[in-house]
Amino acid sequence: MTKSQLVLGRAAILAHRRAIGSLDERLPAGGASLRRAAWAGLQDSMPRAALLSIHARVDGTTPTAWEDPALVQVWGPRYSAYVVAAADLAVFTLGRLPDQPKARRVAEDMAARLDAFLAGQALRHDEAGVGAGVRHANALRYGAPTGRILIRWDGARQPTIWTMPPPSVDVDDARRELARRYLHVFGPATADGFAAWAGVSRALARDMFAALGPSLVPVRTPIGDGWILAGDEASFRAPAPPTAAARLLPSGDAYFLLHGADRELLVRDPGWRALLWTSRVWPGAVLVEGEIVGTWRRTQALVTVAPWRALTATQRQAIEMEAASMPLPGLNGPMEVRWAAEPGARSR
Repeated sequence: MTKSQLVLGRAAILAHRRAIGSLDERLPAGGASLRRAAWAGLQDSMPRAALLSIHARVDGTTPTAWEDPALVQVWGPRYSAYVVAAADLAVFTLGRLPDQPKARRVAEDMAARLDAFLAGQALRHDEAGVGAGVRHANALRYGAPTGRILIRWDGARQPTIWTMPPPSVDVDDARRELARRYLHVFGPATADGFAAWAGVSRALARDMFAALGPSLVPVRTPIGDGWILAGDEASFRAPAPPTAAARLLPSGDAYFLLHGADRELLVRDPGWRALLWTSRVWPGAVLVEGEIVGTWRRTQALVTVAPWRALTATQRQAIEMEAASMPLPGLNGPMEVRWAAEPGARSR
């Protein structure tokens, strides 16, 4: 690195991420807050995960918040189902358009074939694939980075899919903004970490970081060197605000959607990391007073919480209140919490 490095400790980094993610204090209800909650996109691969991510960040979240006109569903980073702000559609689609000519042609051809077949209709994903002559309907996702494909998926059935005109945004502008979003929410960050999150090539990720040039500040962290946005430096230097009593973050939530060494910063104990980032479907994360202290899973109206260490009665009550407030549709009765046995305390 060519600039003098700023040294950031774990506490400052996590305080910034929680503040940017509105996890210490919920935002007021409204379209502007929904967009801010979705600043890095809201992964929705687990049914209604995006709704629970909104609930963790926005006050007064209702069961239909994910359907707000301010939001749309797309196949976003790594072709996962995402809820993003409608105003940011180009960022999460064109921002990931492949740089290799062959891959880019595949994306554009897929979107064109689908658009020609649908002719303004909205059809179920598998039916659209058959009609467009695509052997495996999942391959329709390759057209998503063109910004021409939208989806609606409620988790129970195949998604509905339709097309729209391409966004009138320059591809390079969309790429730079996607990199800025990543740095703002996940910083300090590296180009390689961005590539893993966005599902783009490392070469393209490095070019995107390089294009941000003087707007980046080099930093040193407990897990190595990285970059932050110059505009975020004050946030990293600011005193940590009061933390929320509890938040239940769903599988794939942006706060712990991390790869490689970034996971070590958030959860220092390797045994606990293995419980959160599993080889199969990730559980949710239990955030208590600014620290992830366990995992949770839900079956209908039953939330099973597995703490990693002993919790106080006050902390348990805060978690139970958070679970009870989940704005999930179609439940028969109030949400209940079942506590898994607490394992022996581990050093962190």
